[in-house]
Amino acid sequence: MKIEPLPSGAYRIRKMYKGKTYTVTFDRKPTQKDALLAMAKKLEEVKENRKPMTFGEAAAGYVDMKKNVLSPRTVKEYIEIGNRLPEWFKKLTLTDIEQIDINRLVNEFSKDKSPKTVRNYHGFVSAVLGAYRPEMKIYTKLPQKVKHEPYTPSREDVKRILESVRGTEFEIPITLACYGMRRSEICALTASDVDGDVVHINKALVLNADKKWVIKTTKTTESTRDIVIPQELADKIREQGYVYKGAPNSIAQHLKRLEAKLGMPEFSLHKLRHYFASEMSALGVPEADILRMGGWETDHVMKSVYRHSMMEREEQAKRDASDKLRNALFT
Repeated sequence: MKIEPLPSGAYRIRKMYKGKTYTVTFDRKPTQKDALLAMAKKLEEVKENRKPMTFGEAAAGYVDMKKNVLSPRTVKEYIEIGNRLPEWFKKLTLTDIEQIDINRLVNEFSKDKSPKTVRNYHGFVSAVLGAYRPEMKIYTKLPQKVKHEPYTPSREDVKRILESVRGTEFEIPITLACYGMRRSEICALTASDVDGDVVHINKALVLNADKKWVIKTTKTTESTRDIVIPQELADKIREQGYVYKGAPNSIAQHLKRLEAKLGMPEFSLHKLRHYFASEMSALGVPEADILRMGGWETDHVMKSVYRHSMMEREEQAKRDASDKLRNALFT
């Protein structure tokens, strides 16, 4: 335990316990044994005087102590998860929670929620318990993940969409999405972020816990990046003096209406980012370059996005090889 000298000539020791820091001061420098005994006594008094904490209270405390570290969006999601937990679980005394209670919670959620949602809720519960009860080991059987093959728009789909938004307020943001940008990055862009045909991506527009749109840093360190866009698109941004002034949700709503009008499968704005990864892969761009241009932190998500594109190329390669063998054998 570290013994710290103070400007006053006194000494102090500090210890984090269940999310809070406790301090003991001394008039003279204590020995390690004195320090340990004094802190043990302090914590024992805290335990005796502390009102039993419920999981609901612990969840709120956990979010509060993380709110300046996590992104506004994550804080908002944590608050929503905490609010949606059943009352019977939120009222449980933190020290009384056992594995069987967590099993019951997971079983209850699994009735009408997707495996991914159940895993998110379980992750939050585990994080809270990890902060306040680090000694507790959690072994929960979670529902099996459902293999989901998301629809990635084809090149033809994207061309039709871009043709339909030409000349509208949605042309620039939707085109930028095709170049691998997230909606939050697009909506945070200003004309000053465009230098020649290069876009400097260094911020994002997200909803905070108060449901207000705020500017923050990009999702990850890798998300801060520069990308090259068509010169005519860059000129259009400079000419009008901005990228997009509407509500972020309006872009997705307009895209959904267009898809219905054009009779194509429904896909979100974010799927245009998937299209970017898939198209870059199909064009033979190295994975490392796709990773940097798209601002992915790891290649796991990126590869899962364009896996189907790789599979199609592999299938075509097999057919080409088979055709060559057939020609060699029978012609």
